[in-house]
Amino acid sequence: MLIATWNVNSIRTRLSQIIDWINQVNPDILCLQETKVIDDSFPIEPFKKLGYSIEVYGQKSYNGVAIISKIKAKNVKKGFLDFRNSDQNIGIFLNQKRLISADINGIKIINVYVPNGSSLGSDKFEYKINWLNCLASFLDEQEKETELICLMGDFNIAPTYLDIHDPKKYEGGIMASDIERSTLNNVLKERLIDSFRIFEKNTGHWSWWDYRNNAYELNKGWRIDHIYVSKELSSKLKSCVIDSSPRENLRPSDHVPVMIDINLNDTNLDFFEDEDNFFEI
Repeated sequence: MLIATWNVNSIRTRLSQIIDWINQVNPDILCLQETKVIDDSFPIEPFKKLGYSIEVYGQKSYNGVAIISKIKAKNVKKGFLDFRNSDQNIGIFLNQKRLISADINGIKIINVYVPNGSSLGSDKFEYKINWLNCLASFLDEQEKETELICLMGDFNIAPTYLDIHDPKKYEGGIMASDIERSTLNNVLKERLIDSFRIFEKNTGHWSWWDYRNNAYELNKGWRIDHIYVSKELSSKLKSCVIDSSPRENLRPSDHVPVMIDINLNDTNLDFFEDEDNFFEI
């Protein structure tokens, strides 16, 4: 089963690129971030024609997440709306659509768009840290339901110096600060493993390049888009790759897809029924 994540930086602007990529790669599940469109305006039909079901949680012009899946999604949760933890003031997070989760083929899929944080010490940075702490508590609850968790998306954090093209220049700054990394580690709690680092131990692999200063042409990138899997899933991983080819498109997203291939037993297969058609994965 092929599972991918991609910050597309506007679903309507990149729609044809996304459809082209789907036709080439044929993912079973594709999690999108920064869709930047309200739910009623999400372009559902092009994906339905390809045999996908769609779950969306969006807002106008900013943020927004979606799960596009060939396999029927169950127990869909949007944001922290269904999460009630007395230690977290979730009210401050309701206006920004940054998380959607669902049970798909026996796996808890959690798609996130972590706040950027702007700059250390700013109100936006405090919001980022608080949001991640709420995500950690959210995962504590999800872990009670299932051992099979796949957490993915744009985390706006480079986990180590290996994930930045010039670590000395950016170390300690936004997306590379100790507090961001330690807060991310608190989310993972050693229960979730970085899929990419299972297969690749070296630096030089990026998922995001700034639009400015010819960053892509000069290969000055960061690895800030991640897929984390529970230990129970890690033994089933066949691969994890970053597909940089969409960055060559005209008017591309500044991010590229990251995808994993998981070997699951046929007994876990679900079905998606869409009117007259059945799709078996």
